Amino acid sequence: MSAGECCCCFESSSNEAAGRAIPDRAGRAPVGGTRRGRASALLLAGVLALALVPGLAAPAAAASYTMTIAHLYPDDLTNNETAPALKHFEQLVESATGGDIDVQIFGNGALGGEVEAAQQTRAGKTIQSVMLGSGTQASFYRNYEMITSPFLFPDYRTAWAFFDSPWFAEFMKPMVQESGLRYLGTLDDGGGFVAFANNKRLITKVEDLKGLRIRVEENQAHMTIMRALGASPTPLPWGELQTGLATGLVDGHFHAPGVNDIFKFYDVTNFTTWSGHVYNTITWSVSEAWFSQLPDDYKKIIVTSAREAVAMAHGIAAQITVIGWVNSCKKFEQCHILSDEEKQRMRDISQPLYREWLVTEFGEKAALYDDLRAEVSRIHDELNRSAVELYLD
Repeated sequence: MSAGECCCCFESSSNEAAGRAIPDRAGRAPVGGTRRGRASALLLAGVLALALVPGLAAPAAAASYTMTIAHLYPDDLTNNETAPALKHFEQLVESATGGDIDVQIFGNGALGGEVEAAQQTRAGKTIQSVMLGSGTQASFYRNYEMITSPFLFPDYRTAWAFFDSPWFAEFMKPMVQESGLRYLGTLDDGGGFVAFANNKRLITKVEDLKGLRIRVEENQAHMTIMRALGASPTPLPWGELQTGLATGLVDGHFHAPGVNDIFKFYDVTNFTTWSGHVYNTITWSVSEAWFSQLPDDYKKIIVTSAREAVAMAHGIAAQITVIGWVNSCKKFEQCHILSDEEKQRMRDISQPLYREWLVTEFGEKAALYDDLRAEVSRIHDELNRSAVELYLD
């Protein structure tokens, strides 16, 4: 029962006991009211006075819905894009619903690994939303493996515009039927474009990758890319990467510079090269089972709030990437940015083999990959054309 309802109860019972003597506007019982009526009025006044005391206000009504979000990044609001973006989302949703949706965020893998959290999110009972890295996302929605294509994006603007485009939203819609997860948005995992880090040698050309045991997610697409470039892909869970590097089980790995900095991979590797051969992402999804039961206006609030949070995350990720790379060049023994010419060599080597693998794995469905690349090219050309028209003409 709410505080407001309690006040009404006090008023109703006092009126009835006092022979319907109505208090005046100040809440005082009328002169001549019964002793019981005066006592009830005094009790009501006391309750109202307590409600005005700071720190003693009546508790807010319980939320009708809880939206628990699980992710692997630290809860720190300064060293990754996920935590602050979700905090902003929490504020937007709780404000817009008057607290009727209670958003609860758990980072650091507190609710389990990605696969476990995603499985629980499908049911929507203990976890309602989850953030997944590229490899895990592909295991819940097969088409997503196409997004890990080598050298898919030429720059950040194109990547951001593509992931926020109507085309990509349509691309992700079948995930609901396939996995029970509804797509909300894409964040740039530690900054998107990846950098190699390894213990053997500085990578300046494709030949330097030959024979290196590079840790990959359990993702066939990543394995295919590494084999195409001459490396030896070694699947290893995220939680075992630091140990694997320290013990020599693997020679290196690739993550965005922000990730390398956040998780201090310079402590277990010596060389880093910003190659940008893959754009790592975090896919944000919500349980369809839970989402479908929400009132329509609440669904709109979640979707629009997620759009703003994703836009904020892009900017934060870009900053983290720059800081991460600057710190990499201070803390690794050597750092190197791959030249455009060498990127083109790697692209020419890896993309045909990757396309061949897609045809083997997806059959006729691989044509979707050609459409995807065409859309990326179209967006890139349109962004450049628009920039020239707006700022040069």
